[in-house]
Amino acid sequence: MDSPLPLHVCHVNNLSVILNKLHALLHCIAIAFLIYYRASYLLQETRAISIIPWLLVFASELLLSFIWLLGRAYLWRPVSRTVFPERLPEDDKLPAIDVFICTADPEKEPTFGVMNTVLSAMALDYPADKLHVYLSDDGGSPITLRGMREAFRFAKWWIPFCRRYRIKTICPQAYFSEAESDENFGDSEFVTEKRKIKEKYEMFEEQVMKAVEDGEYGNSRNHSTIIEIIQDTSGENETIRQADLVEMPLLVYVSREKSPEHLHHFKGGALNVLLRVSGVISNSPYILGLDCDMYCNDPTSARQAMCFHLDPKTSSSLAFVQFPQKFHNFNEHDIYDGSLRSGYRLQWPGMDGLKGPFLTGTGHYIRRESLYGNFKHKGIDLAELKDTFGESNLFIKSLHQSYEHKNVNGENLSNVGFSYQSVSEDFFTGFILHCKGWTSTYLDPSRPQFLGTSTTNLNDVLIQGTRWASGLIDVSISRFCPLLYGPSRMSLLLSMCYGEMSLFPLLYCLPLWCFATLPQLCLLNGIPLYPEVSSPFFMVLSFIFLSAICKHLQEVISTGGSVYTWRNEQRIWMIKSVTSHFYGSMDAIMKLLGLRKASFLPTNKVLDNEQVKRYEMGQFDFQTSSVFLVPMVSLMILNVAALVCGVIRMIAVGNWDKLFAQVLLSLYILIINFAIVEGMIVRKDKGRISPSAILLSSLFFVTFLFFGSIILI
Repeated sequence: MDSPLPLHVCHVNNLSVILNKLHALLHCIAIAFLIYYRASYLLQETRAISIIPWLLVFASELLLSFIWLLGRAYLWRPVSRTVFPERLPEDDKLPAIDVFICTADPEKEPTFGVMNTVLSAMALDYPADKLHVYLSDDGGSPITLRGMREAFRFAKWWIPFCRRYRIKTICPQAYFSEAESDENFGDSEFVTEKRKIKEKYEMFEEQVMKAVEDGEYGNSRNHSTIIEIIQDTSGENETIRQADLVEMPLLVYVSREKSPEHLHHFKGGALNVLLRVSGVISNSPYILGLDCDMYCNDPTSARQAMCFHLDPKTSSSLAFVQFPQKFHNFNEHDIYDGSLRSGYRLQWPGMDGLKGPFLTGTGHYIRRESLYGNFKHKGIDLAELKDTFGESNLFIKSLHQSYEHKNVNGENLSNVGFSYQSVSEDFFTGFILHCKGWTSTYLDPSRPQFLGTSTTNLNDVLIQGTRWASGLIDVSISRFCPLLYGPSRMSLLLSMCYGEMSLFPLLYCLPLWCFATLPQLCLLNGIPLYPEVSSPFFMVLSFIFLSAICKHLQEVISTGGSVYTWRNEQRIWMIKSVTSHFYGSMDAIMKLLGLRKASFLPTNKVLDNEQVKRYEMGQFDFQTSSVFLVPMVSLMILNVAALVCGVIRMIAVGNWDKLFAQVLLSLYILIINFAIVEGMIVRKDKGRISPSAILLSSLFFVTFLFFGSIILI
């Protein structure tokens, strides 16, 4: 008997694997020579310069080498996948899906945009009786609840329209704003129907905006629980023709109780409330997690995910299917690296070749059972169940409809639901799932399955980066540090991937602060830190520098980027390392020491027209806090001073070969970050760096130069 056709296939690019491993080998050999050079100098009885700057540079080189080595795990076996949803069983045999959408602040996350995400989820190409959409409103806002009711009324028109004409862009806001490209455009019936639906959409928008104008925001920090199954009681069904009276997905509004006296664990807490509420109402075996601004862009994503979850060869251990985050509002410049190219084009496919990618906060279809920990249905004490899952008898009853999962690693990790130990609850939850023996998979179809709004100004980019960095370092400095906790529970390569992701904010910010200040300070004082040009070790240092740059450029080009993409990624990497990654790391350390409480600031989703215009022109917008500006500007002033002084020293004194590497380093930093220099000197528009920030940075530079020179001398 012939075996059934596969639901998906996996492709390994063997040529890329060979090239990646060859490059890693050569780079490792060069690093070994560099370590020998540094160590041999430390063992000398007499030294030409102070030991302090040499040790700091050596330590920074070791940290960068270590984080680079961890990152090689991503390139060990990258894969890509193809799915065949047409081979799935009939609709009546498909499992049910619950959709979780979280919002927290109607001012920073506009209600109309959130409702468009809700409508796109309701319009997925999936049996309506097996699709249930839940919105968590952590702000407890009457505006959001009213928006849900209006969205349900419009959905009665929108969903039949999408199904009848097989509309692919199922988010109404995106559909009505894009260029006319419908295959059915020549059909007069379609044109008439589309015009009617657009009128209904405009009425829907008007009603939501009216609710926003009324300003019923509520108290986001102190409100009671509201759970409402959204239904339309307006009697409008009579105006809809009989052919359009289709079954609607279940739509549920949830606002959990909040009070200032209790910690509510931010998004992780909101997701766990949805997990419990949905367990009682629908209890679907699979859950789609979405950010409130990440709408469904393709109706088939659920069926594509089921190609993995329903595959008997992988389903027993598969926890989640992860789709990439993609964005509709970044342009060809992408000056803030909003596309997250490195993550979704290199790191996630690389992890997929091991045991699966990280869990990202949106665009994943996760198995409910994987979030319930380990317990046995038969013979377990009821009191023990309630101790683990709470007092709700209805929720306890829902657990018996799930399947038992055996932890292949034989360890009982007691967490239930999404983990609280970090504000990056998605990353930490995925790590715990992999430690338990679950696997994951990554799918990146040609048509983006989900599209969101990327940050398009520097202030939001750095605030978001600080939050992410804090969450990742929370994990790395806890008892769950992936490099210590992971190797006995998962493969070494997968542990290296988790270790690199959790440590990179700290292990990049420290070396980059060193390389942006110490060689320059030594250059201003005529102190060489690198081998002379005539030394063979200068070739070693040059090879390491060029090897890293060329490998990054090759990765950018091979994934559809350009030289400008490479430059932008280098620049934002440097900027984030000395600002948001540094602050995020310090925030996590202070929380560990009990000096600061955990906090969560939602990313602003409201667009400023002037900022958007500058972004589209490829100009940085420096309207951000001095906390972010002063480090950037101070380092630019320091590097300009070091470059000028170094060139003068090489010409006047003639020791160009000793100082050449440091001069070249300052020149490279200034070239990559010329946008900052331009914002200081050239630009006069509103997005420039303010004179007050430049003055404050100058004072910081003078202070650093004074005390730094005393220490060196």
